[in-house]
Amino acid sequence: MSHWTSGMPLGLAAVEGQTILVAVVAALVGVGATILVIHILGKGVTSRASQEAERITEQARRDAEVSRKQVELEARNELIAHRETFERESNETRNELKDTERRLAKREDNLDRKLDVLETKEKQLSSLESDLKNRQKQLAERDQQLEELIADQRQRLLQIASLSEAEAKDMLLNQLRDELRHESAEIIQQELAKAEDEAREQSRKVTIQAIQRFAAEHTSTSTVSVIDIPSDDMKGRVIGREGRNIRAFEQATGVDVIVDDTPGVVVVSCFDPIRRAVASESLSRLIDDGRIHPSRIEELVTQVRSEIDERIVGYGKDATIEANIRGLHGKVSEMMGRLQYRTSYGQNVLRHSIEVAFLSQVIADELGLDGTTARRCGFLHDIGKALDHEVEGGHPEIGMEFCKRYNEKEEVLNAVGGHHGDIDVTTPYTPIVAAADAISGARPGARRETLERYVQRLQQLEEIARGFHGVDEAYAIQAGREVRVIVDAKRVDDAQSTSIARDIAKRVEEEMTYPGEVRVTLLREVRTVEYAR
Repeated sequence: MSHWTSGMPLGLAAVEGQTILVAVVAALVGVGATILVIHILGKGVTSRASQEAERITEQARRDAEVSRKQVELEARNELIAHRETFERESNETRNELKDTERRLAKREDNLDRKLDVLETKEKQLSSLESDLKNRQKQLAERDQQLEELIADQRQRLLQIASLSEAEAKDMLLNQLRDELRHESAEIIQQELAKAEDEAREQSRKVTIQAIQRFAAEHTSTSTVSVIDIPSDDMKGRVIGREGRNIRAFEQATGVDVIVDDTPGVVVVSCFDPIRRAVASESLSRLIDDGRIHPSRIEELVTQVRSEIDERIVGYGKDATIEANIRGLHGKVSEMMGRLQYRTSYGQNVLRHSIEVAFLSQVIADELGLDGTTARRCGFLHDIGKALDHEVEGGHPEIGMEFCKRYNEKEEVLNAVGGHHGDIDVTTPYTPIVAAADAISGARPGARRETLERYVQRLQQLEEIARGFHGVDEAYAIQAGREVRVIVDAKRVDDAQSTSIARDIAKRVEEEMTYPGEVRVTLLREVRTVEYAR
């Protein structure tokens, strides 16, 4: 610079120097201003960047805090779940251990108890063994004492009686024989008294069983009634124009009216004796009245039915009084009255029931039983016949169910249901009623069946049963109401037995005419006999 200025004038050089200085200063000022501006601008940018960075940092911190809390919550939930699982498994294990401990304790108690029992038994056995040894020792000492005593007495007897040993022995034996004879006589007397008591009880049972085996009864109901007609012209009036009167009569009464060529009679047929009685009396009144037409028929039948219902009640009350039966339900008494219109082989069933009642009382009194109970059983034994046309089943079963409905005693129920052997006998009154029933039906003139027809029916029943393969014997019992069939156990097995019994019953139904029902009882028995020699 000094070189550049050395050739110039001094003023110019000073001006140029100032100019350069001013330029330099201006440049420096501009640079400073620029730097200041840049600094100010940078400071604003830096401030905004710092704020954004702080915001981002704060947001990141918050997110991190949320994530941390979520992780902590999940970890805590998982920890709780693991803890619950652990506690549950621990409880189960603890319960199992407790159960095992309880069972072991119980087993230990049982073992201790058994051990105590064994120790007690061992002590008892030891005590018994000791007692046995002591007794043996005492018995041995007593035997020795007795031998010494006997020898001493023998010597004394010989000395006192001056007898030989043989004579003394005979005297002692005679004395012992007398004592034994006296004691045996006392024992025999006691046994005889005991045997007499047992014999009295056994005789009662045997008598009842014999009565039961003797029991028999016939059941047959008349199903027709004959109405007298004064003239054949009256038959036409009974029939009516185009049969309208007879149809109205049959519809009103529930019977069949048979008008045939038989002079002077009209037949009324019905299985129900009450309806048949209503029809018979109604027809008799219509014939006597002469006014026979449908409206008159209905009116008269209604009137007669009401009268007969009143008669039935009266018959029942009269029979109850005659048989001296107390406390009988009104409905039961009415059912007994219906038996006035029921017959069995011509025998009136109500009169038969009264007769059986008194026969049962006599037999019960003879056997030392309650005659009042027996009379009640006998009176009600055939009450099922008043209902057997209305209800399915045999009259014993029907009667038993009817009496049960009105709270009759067990003795009465068993007698009503079992007097034909349909159920097991549980009281002694049942065979008594069965016997009285048989006696009432078997007395001379009680029933219509002749002895010849009766015997023929029994023979036919046995012949049918014997005609089957494997049958050894057949016996008709219960007056033909049952046939007992005995088969050969070697030729007939259990399955064939059932088939044979069913075939016999079917053949009896097809070939025979009999009252009531016939029971087929087939017996198959295996007997083995050995002799001890």
